[in-house]
Amino acid sequence: MGNFVQVLLAGGIMLAIAVVFGIILVICSNVFAVRKDERAEKIENLLAKSNCGGCGKAGCAQFAQALVKGEAKLSDCRATPAANKKQIAEILGGGDIGEETVAVVHCNGGDACYNKYDYQGYGDCASCELIAGGVKACPVGCIGKKTCVNVCPYGAISVGDEGYSIVDKEKCTSCGACIRDCPKNIISRIPKSAKVYIACSNHGKGKDVMELCKHGCIGCGICAKTCPEGAITMKDGLPEIDYLKCIGCLKCVEKCPRKCIKEH
Repeated sequence: MGNFVQVLLAGGIMLAIAVVFGIILVICSNVFAVRKDERAEKIENLLAKSNCGGCGKAGCAQFAQALVKGEAKLSDCRATPAANKKQIAEILGGGDIGEETVAVVHCNGGDACYNKYDYQGYGDCASCELIAGGVKACPVGCIGKKTCVNVCPYGAISVGDEGYSIVDKEKCTSCGACIRDCPKNIISRIPKSAKVYIACSNHGKGKDVMELCKHGCIGCGICAKTCPEGAITMKDGLPEIDYLKCIGCLKCVEKCPRKCIKEH
């Protein structure tokens, strides 16, 4: 009988200790709980939710937290539609939503660019690049083996019949996945409102470029001379467009002898 009482007493003591510790844990969880900013959840629901990483954060949830803490700028996100960004700016009490941009591929070589060898390997541009810098004779020529196509979460990129990648600006959200993964670094953002873009990345001399590609820019400067607004300047053998000056007259597109300025 005495042993039974001792067991009951020990059990009661352990139960009492457990209850006390449970109460302490509840109190501590309430006192030391990290208060979640309700704005972060609202903002996350308005973001593109592509978790593309283009903003430099691990995902949209982390980016939303960074926004409410003032550790990120709304313009860092390229994938979220402008209408949603305006709502987010209202939640934050202000913020630059940034100009809408889209990605473009600065190459129109493709099949018009000579090959260094006959590539028989498996894989995309990244794997082809490992063999002598890729199959294309031009060191910055689009390989056309769909690395950008495969990483685009919106299906905005395709490889056309001419063998180089093309971006559908209506589908592109400017998330930056293709820019990040292109082994040739020939994809960048331009304003979505832009009417033209440069479809070549080779800074070489005209004669050298002609030996590599039938469509490569030869640096003749006709586009710069033709532009009525002075929106085009030559820099290291390639034209550069000032989109603040460009009026979209398309005269540069018409006059380019190599057709490497494209209508957008």
